Amino acid sequence: MLRTSQRTLPQAITLALVMILFATHPAHGSVTLDDTSTTIHITPTQLMNGSPCLITVTLPNRALSVTGNWQAHRFSFFSNSDRRTWFALAGVDVELNPGNYPLTIEVELKDGTHQTLHQQLTIETAPYLQVPLTVPDKFVQPDPKALKQIAADKIVKDKAFASSASRPQWTGNFLPPLRLAPESDSFGNQRLFNGKVASVHRGLDYHAKLHTPVAAINSGRVVLARPLYFEGGCIVIDHGLGLMSVYMHLSKIEVAVGRRVRRGQIIALSGASGRATGPHLHLGVRWQGSYLDPAKLFEIQMPPQK
Repeated sequence: MLRTSQRTLPQAITLALVMILFATHPAHGSVTLDDTSTTIHITPTQLMNGSPCLITVTLPNRALSVTGNWQAHRFSFFSNSDRRTWFALAGVDVELNPGNYPLTIEVELKDGTHQTLHQQLTIETAPYLQVPLTVPDKFVQPDPKALKQIAADKIVKDKAFASSASRPQWTGNFLPPLRLAPESDSFGNQRLFNGKVASVHRGLDYHAKLHTPVAAINSGRVVLARPLYFEGGCIVIDHGLGLMSVYMHLSKIEVAVGRRVRRGQIIALSGASGRATGPHLHLGVRWQGSYLDPAKLFEIQMPPQK
């Protein structure tokens, strides 16, 4: 159900009309919330666990700020110069249970008034598979020395993931890191290592020969660039607003922490380091701690930034 919360009697009457008008409308797509042409548009229209999405809010008047709350995630929108159309990149964690999740959007208008928008979003089940894999036993049953390194790696990763730029750092659409390499193991598959350890594949793998150049999927700042136990050679790029990309199993790292990179820039060479069954590139996309399907991110047409 869709509704708006406002503070005057005429607006309350509008709310009643909106609730009647949209009681039977689907949760996705472009929906007009009231007769002032406020709309929420969700891309893609069908959401599944693992889906990234672009949320677009169009307002009749200029706004100072727009924020959202969805699945216990609080996030900020960004706008072009008109301040009437606002965007947010968000997503559904790969392990989120399907169901209905309310989206709440708070709008602070330039005239000093406040508007609250509500919309129910339905999350469907993605058809992920179970895949058996064989790796060296040390990656299934790490010894005490390895466990110490794994614990230290977690501290490093937690620090890298702890903060993100408050504005978008990306420019244009997100692009695959390898243009010619075919995808192999798909995002979201249930992986069974040596018949013992099951886990969800939180990224997208690409067939890549050793030392294949790896490009940044979009612009941002490097927040991690070092070898890790499971990940091998690893780079993390912050794209802003909680969105990060992760590149794993690299044979050579060609960027340093703190460096800004542009979309398409070569940042590393592919390899087979860490817990890998052979030479390949693992690409992960992370939004506020949730892992999203990179292939679906590449399909989203990003708005121009002015």
